[in-house]
Amino acid sequence: MLIQPRLDPGPASAASQPAHERVYRALRGQIMHGETAPGAVLTLRGIGQTFGVSMTPAREAVRRLAAEGALTLSVSGRVSTPELGPDRIEELAALRALLETELASRALPRAHIAMIDRMQTVDAAIAEAVAKRDPVAYIRLNLEFHRMLYLRAQAPAMLAIAETVWLQLGPTMRRLYGRLARTEPPAGHRAILAALRAGDEPGLRLAIRTDVTQGLRLLRG
Repeated sequence: MLIQPRLDPGPASAASQPAHERVYRALRGQIMHGETAPGAVLTLRGIGQTFGVSMTPAREAVRRLAAEGALTLSVSGRVSTPELGPDRIEELAALRALLETELASRALPRAHIAMIDRMQTVDAAIAEAVAKRDPVAYIRLNLEFHRMLYLRAQAPAMLAIAETVWLQLGPTMRRLYGRLARTEPPAGHRAILAALRAGDEPGLRLAIRTDVTQGLRLLRG
């Protein structure tokens, strides 16, 4: 499967980054946002051609993503996105529940009306993505909604672990979107926003836990 480039250079400009870093960031974003299905096969040659780089930076990017659990790399050099079994999905869902409820709890004292309003705006954009049946936009905006809150926790190590879990779940979330056949944005977001506005920590923890685990349960059957 040939992935079309969507470079996400991050803080530094793309021109100032090594080739392997640019490829890594682009592939990482695509996998996290569900642009690749579970079990999708990639090749180093195809990655190199897509991003206009040699095999060496393509291999380095794949090596880093494999270390994060976002790709599997066989001894023969076959590269693919993992197909997660029920037990692995349950484990990652439990990790999301643990990490994200703690991040939300830490963020609550630093939450402010402007941030909550921005989250409301993102949630409206999620509704548009659902109406357009755009799973990639849906997943990307859903993660943006959560990340916006968790950044207020000022717990970068914890957030980095949470993002690695999102990365491993990206292709699976794409499959989940297809199974849900969504026609409206997640109801859990309304509960999260309401708890934030009320300063309700127990309500926020419950809303986060429900939101991040409810859908994934459908994939365990």
